[in-house]
Parts: sequence; C-alpha cells; structure tokens
Amino acid sequence: MHRTAAFALTVLLVAPTTISHAQGSGSVAGNQRSRNVQIVAHIPGRLTDIEIEQELSRPYAYVSTGGAKGFSIINLKDPAKAYKMYTWQIENPELHQGSALAPTYLKSRGRYYFFNGFQFSRTGPDATLGAVIHDVTGLPDTSKVREVARINTPEIPGGFHETFSYKHSDGRALVFVTTYGSSAYVYDIDKVVSGDMAGALVGKVPNPDSLTPYRWEGYHDFYVGYDPASKQDRFYGAGYIGYYVFDITNLAQPRLLTSIKGVSGTDIAHTITPDPTGRYVVTEFEYTYAPLRLFDLKPRGDSLAANVSRPVGAWTASWKGLPHNHEVRWPYVFVSTYGDEFQVFNMMDPTNPYTVGYHDTSPGPENAGRGNPASPNPVESTFGVDVRNADGLIVTSGSGFWAFKMEGFDGWNGHQWGVPNVSSAQDWDHGPDGAPKPQKVSIAR
Repeated sequence: MHRTAAFALTVLLVAPTTISHAQGSGSVAGNQRSRNVQIVAHIPGRLTDIEIEQELSRPYAYVSTGGAKGFSIINLKDPAKAYKMYTWQIENPELHQGSALAPTYLKSRGRYYFFNGFQFSRTGPDATLGAVIHDVTGLPDTSKVREVARINTPEIPGGFHETFSYKHSDGRALVFVTTYGSSAYVYDIDKVVSGDMAGALVGKVPNPDSLTPYRWEGYHDFYVGYDPASKQDRFYGAGYIGYYVFDITNLAQPRLLTSIKGVSGTDIAHTITPDPTGRYVVTEFEYTYAPLRLFDLKPRGDSLAANVSRPVGAWTASWKGLPHNHEVRWPYVFVSTYGDEFQVFNMMDPTNPYTVGYHDTSPGPENAGRGNPASPNPVESTFGVDVRNADGLIVTSGSGFWAFKMEGFDGWNGHQWGVPNVSSAQDWDHGPDGAPKPQKVSIAR
C-alpha cells in the first residue's frame, strides 16, 4: 500500500538509565544507554571502520586502524572475552599521510579474503595504493594469514575511500571501490588473487554528475544488492551531488534507473542504504545538524520515479549528533553517530521512524566524538557499525571496538519479516536471496 508522504523528524524516545552524563563529569564510556542494549565487549583503541564475518564458525571481526595504517582481527569465539588476535601495519607507517579506511571480506572457491582499502596522500609513499588483500582462510591460526595481492591505480592516485563486497547473481565475488576518478571500480577477487590484474577490473559505474564535482568526481560510498522483484543486481551510489541507482546485472553496461537530486537544505550526498524491497532508502547528508532522510523511490506506485527530491521521513537522535554510517536490518536501522552514541531506530513506517535503543560509547563531554578539544579522547566514538545476521551481534568501531546485544534482536532473516532476505551481509555460498527460507513468523505491526 502506498504511504502518504509526510516529513517526520523523530528524536530520542527511549528513556535513558538513571546514570548521569553531564558535560565535564568525567563519566566513563558505556555509562549511558537504553535498558534494552547491553555491552558484550569493549577493546579500547582508535579505529576507523569495521566488518564482521557472518558465519558463526568464523567468529572474526576486522577493524581498520587509521592512524596505524593497517588493521586488526578481533576474535569473537567468546564475545564476552573478545580479544585482538592479529595486527598488521603497512611498511614505514610514519611516512604515510592518510589512513586505512575501508575493510571488507569475501569468500570465493572455498577461501576467505580480507580486502582493506587505503587512502594515502598523493605526495607521499603509496599514493597509488588502493587496497591490500590477505588470505585469512587459515584462521584461527594467525601464522597462516598471508598477503596475496595489492591493487594500485596509477591512473588515479589517492586510493580507495570506501569498499563494498558483493556476490553477483552471475556467481562472481566482487568488490566495489571508490576512486578519485569519475567512476566506482569493480574488481573480481578471483582474478585479483590469481595475479591477473589486467583482467581483474571487470566494471566501472559512472557518476552522472562527474562534470560538476563537489570534492572529487566519483562516489563517496555505496551499497550493492539484489532486487528479487526485477531480478536485477542494483548499485546505490552516493555521488556528492546526489544519489543514483543503477542496474548492474550486466556490469559492462550499467543502466541508470533513478536518482535523488535537488533535495532542499542538503549538502554532500554521503551514504545510502535501501530497505530489502529496494523501495525505501536511508540516506546521510554530511553536515553537522543533518538527520538521516528516508526517501520513497516509488512515490507513484510500483515503478521507480525518474528522480525523487523530497524525503518522506527523517530521523536523528540529537540535533547536533550527526548520524553517520548505518546498517539496515528491516525494520531496524543500526546507526553510528559522530556525536557520542550507537543508535537503533525502527523504519517499519518510513514516514514516522522512532528510536528503539542506544548506547553512549564516548568518554567525557557530550559530543566528544566530533573531535571536541575538551575531550580526553577526541575521536569519532562510533565511526563504523556492522551486524552479524546469524545471532544479532552488533559491532561498532571508533573509540575502540565495541560489541552489543539488543534485547529481542537475536538475528535477522528477511523472510521471517515477510521481506526479501537482502542486506549488506552476503550469502557467499547461495548467492543473492538464495538461502533456504525459514518459517515466517507472525509479527504484530
């Protein structure tokens, strides 16, 4: 049923615990939360993004260590006793200006690969380095972790700001990466690790607004997912000027399907994530007071509009918190904020999203995560967020590694909610929406 478009800005609705968190109180990270969110583990540090493996038999999370220009692997065999089991740094990290930003992993032909994106200054070492790939099949034996490939783009220095791994409907295990050029690059992991770098670049997704760049010509980040209704592989890209959705079933000929442009009061189209049906998308525009905006890509029925410019709903936890990266496990959206908190909201009615849980992960004054100079640890408190579908474990990165459980959320499979089983978590063995369908449960709406 079509929902009437209405712009709803929903603020924090869940009552916090009685523990105070006043500015300057010296409160400890983790002391302010909703009652339904519990800390499972915390490992201090300064991290950028995070990725968790989805198979319970492989209890590993990967965190990029931005300042250290490398990554660490977290062992979650016993989540309550999580520990850092392996760390890697690039050679001469002190000479590199930039960061490790974009972790992802893939499985192909029985082997597991960790793909870590890097973004280094064009005037220093490794200016053309985009990624370093490790074979991590042998975990938990860390002596078997080995580097198998590096990707360089001499034609476009500057590295890869974001990555997204995807099991294409044609069976290939692919990685989509941002570049400083006008297109997102697509790599076939099997060709990368075999050394066939000439054939590894198997596609490019253009930015339609590359002639009028905001900061650079390409995309900031993106989501790639399967659309069961149309049987299409779809690319959802945040292209700074606007958002664009492409049919990439044929990677050689990406076809633009719809866009989100001309949105009033916005700046920097930064992040986009669709719901499992592909009809509604959650977007971030990168400025301090921006809420996450929700758009209906089919405002007139069952067909995608040529362009959408008005959101149907919006959500934020704090008017100055700046929600950032997010993961959709419909009806829940798990959010990292530049402010201080990890947040969860419900988007079952996209015109009226509401908060269902949160946890403060930043020590010291409010909004320490935005680099507040008064903070003892001025680092984004929740830069990255990911969810393990098998058991509902939630992990975040920023002011260290955090693991959470939310009461009543013990895993996610879209079929149990009556929606396609499509999320950022890939089924590397069965392909898009190909996993066995569990019995549907009755959900009160």
